[in-house]
Amino acid sequence: MTHHQPLAGMRVLDVTTSIAGPYCAQTLAALGADVVKVERPDTGDDGRAWGPPFWEGEGAIFLSANAGKRSLALSLRDARGRDAVLRLADRADVFVQSLRPGLAEELGLGPETLRARNPRLVYCSVGAYGHVGPLAREPGYDALMQAAGGLISMTGEPGRPGVRVGSSLIDMGTGMWAALGVLAALLERERTGRGAVVDVSLYETALGYVGYHLVGYLADGTIPAGQGTSFPMVAPYQVFPTREGELMIAGGNDRLFEAICEVVGAPELARDPRFRTNPDRVRNREELYDLLVERLRADDASGWHRRLTAAGVPAAPVADVADVATSPQTEALGLLQPLAHPRIEDLRLPAVPLSLDGERVSHRSPPPTVGEHTLEVLREAGYPDEEIRELQQAGVVRA
Repeated sequence: MTHHQPLAGMRVLDVTTSIAGPYCAQTLAALGADVVKVERPDTGDDGRAWGPPFWEGEGAIFLSANAGKRSLALSLRDARGRDAVLRLADRADVFVQSLRPGLAEELGLGPETLRARNPRLVYCSVGAYGHVGPLAREPGYDALMQAAGGLISMTGEPGRPGVRVGSSLIDMGTGMWAALGVLAALLERERTGRGAVVDVSLYETALGYVGYHLVGYLADGTIPAGQGTSFPMVAPYQVFPTREGELMIAGGNDRLFEAICEVVGAPELARDPRFRTNPDRVRNREELYDLLVERLRADDASGWHRRLTAAGVPAAPVADVADVATSPQTEALGLLQPLAHPRIEDLRLPAVPLSLDGERVSHRSPPPTVGEHTLEVLREAGYPDEEIRELQQAGVVRA
């Protein structure tokens, strides 16, 4: 079976921290690109210190977003460090940065400067609020954008304050949009011979993720609020308690609702005027919920899951991370990839959620230690060993 590396030969300079930018660059690395991660020589990427949990001193957040890269530990505050980045950018295909708004330009690493030197360069900026508008200069993180983008206001239990979604989905989603934009720009470069500037931001991703809620508001003024596990436009579509355990059940149309009623031994509910159509069921969701729970209390989640699935009804027990990590489905798909790490025994990381021709796209190397590849990267850029030693002694680089 062919091992797919569509970006083999592509050189990517990754000047990002935290999650969004690193996740983008990790995706490009998994697709075959040679990714050089530029990080501070003293502390490295901020994400290395975000925890607990830690794994042999490395933050789980950092490990999850930096596989397949080489680490160049270098100070951007020093002109000699910036010169090294410029030399690397001159021979790169892609430059990804998530510096605070305006800092890339202040350091002489903005898109105009780099693309004037290397017109074929694809320059990707990962920002907070976007490159224009009254908030363009403000910094931001995932949870801030869940607040600013409306997600917190609609997440949580009815009548209670909103809550943050438990994963950094805005960061990771922005990383995916960045990777998609980079791939599109590289494809266009094949036609035009010139690179492009790709702009993505957490705020734009957040608004994209509340798309149908925005459309609903524009249609009739509906402002969504927390509804627990309920999907607000469909009923029944939420988590139900059983005799033991909880079960998500999705009755996405009248046929599925009839099947649910048959399985729980209440076929008459499908003929009840209160529940005849989906809009009827949404209006009378609470009554329907109570009637279904009465019947679901007769067995545990696993029993109902088997019967509903046999009847063609989408259903899933509510799992925690430990359940997911040990799930036979996770194992069958190869979604936890083992990687040999110099300090971490039995390192396993989430695999790339993508297969090509039936083969899992995989990380090619573990997340690097700080400055692990400084020497080889600088040598590739033409630095003689004597100059590298001088940079080390001056604290400009770490190797």
